[in-house]
Amino acid sequence: MTQDALNLTPVSTQDAGVIAFAGSRGLPPQARVRAKAEFTQVFETGKRVAEPLMALHWLHDTHAPRIGLAVSRKVDPNAVGRNRIKRVLRDAFRHLRPQLRPGAYVIVVRAAARQADNVALRDCFNRLLKRACALPQIQVRGTMPPAPSLPQDASAPTMAVEPGKPVQ
Repeated sequence: MTQDALNLTPVSTQDAGVIAFAGSRGLPPQARVRAKAEFTQVFETGKRVAEPLMALHWLHDTHAPRIGLAVSRKVDPNAVGRNRIKRVLRDAFRHLRPQLRPGAYVIVVRAAARQADNVALRDCFNRLLKRACALPQIQVRGTMPPAPSLPQDASAPTMAVEPGKPVQ
């Protein structure tokens, strides 16, 4: 096989149908909050929701969903740990991006995230998005069919019952 063919081959059955080209680095530049001015605008005018592991700042606008991550050395002094957290959050964002409402999402990770595993980080991120109303609400349908409405007959007499009197 040629090198180009190897670069287009899915790695697993989960990746089937997804073509990753050589040089592809995940999210495109249009899907990232990068400029300091944009971070500042999100912090000053955006909506904020928080949990012990992280805080989400969301500024609704007309642009496609984009993400900014703030993971300081206070969270983890080792770059490996900070990069793990960022990698997990970028991957979660990448999977949810088609469902997200337009806007800029900035995640400020807290020190408690250092001990959290990847599943806990993803779950926390999902909860924050739901609390911020950035994800559409899932309509849960019950097991019972809706009750049929009774027809209102205008000619039928209505009974008025006074409190304290027995109904006859």
